[in-house]
Amino acid sequence: MSATRLIDRGVIRVSGEDARDFLQNLVTNDLDPVTPGRAGYGALLTPQGKIICDFFILALSPEDGGGFLLDTPLLQTADLMKRLKLYKLRAKVVLEDLTEKSAILVSADGAPLPVEAGFVYDDPRLPALGQRAIADAEGIEALVMAEPDAYHARRITLGIPAGGRDFPYGDTFPHEALLDQLGGVSFKKGCYIGQEVVSRMQHRGTARTRVVPVVFDEGIATETGAEATAGGKPLGTIGSGTDGRALAMLRLDRLADALAAGTAPLGGGLAFHLAEKPTFIRFPFPGEPGFGAAAGVAL
Repeated sequence: MSATRLIDRGVIRVSGEDARDFLQNLVTNDLDPVTPGRAGYGALLTPQGKIICDFFILALSPEDGGGFLLDTPLLQTADLMKRLKLYKLRAKVVLEDLTEKSAILVSADGAPLPVEAGFVYDDPRLPALGQRAIADAEGIEALVMAEPDAYHARRITLGIPAGGRDFPYGDTFPHEALLDQLGGVSFKKGCYIGQEVVSRMQHRGTARTRVVPVVFDEGIATETGAEATAGGKPLGTIGSGTDGRALAMLRLDRLADALAAGTAPLGGGLAFHLAEKPTFIRFPFPGEPGFGAAAGVAL
């Protein structure tokens, strides 16, 4: 077991008799399967369909007070609280920011976390990521055995993007951040904020920009936020990296055109190529069957 604490995470509790319906009408994913033994992953969107904040959703048993805990990005927690309060209206819901007295633990190597870590749950995005836990901050450091960099290196190797590192909040559609590939969007549930835009992208296949794993040819990744180009034309942005690998938000149709023309893509001036496609990604990469006019469509 190798647990690490992510200090860049916050915690919001949503409780009250209307808590489930309240969240169900707001977030991208379906809350019906979310139970005390099974967490969910989703996001709150703008009406234009862009991600305000993505988060994990943990249901609490009646013995633990009921309701839900949201494992959120720290820098977005206050804004998320503000927006949830705006949408509350007359719903019988209680909203609490528990960030100061809570801690988020994650598995740095995919191994199970200790049961004493608190509310432990499997990462709903990908089994290989292992477990996460929402814990009481007091005394939690005794369980921390690894640095956060170890967790992020594993995440990058597995091809899992992180908000604020690999895609910007407020300017990214769920498809671009791979929420449709990682179980973060339901295309069968009822309405939620931004649903029309997300559904249109899904059915028309207009998601040409995607976060994908890349490998730098010289074995050294450029800095996070560097521009990706090909032949002097913009492709996107390089995200977080480790050991010569990185995640990059790229226009895959433009990348395909560059590769067809024999032009090497560059990130911060360093040559890179697409890494092997992660098994959870279902849309075609450039050069694969099915990649064409509808580049980047989720199949």
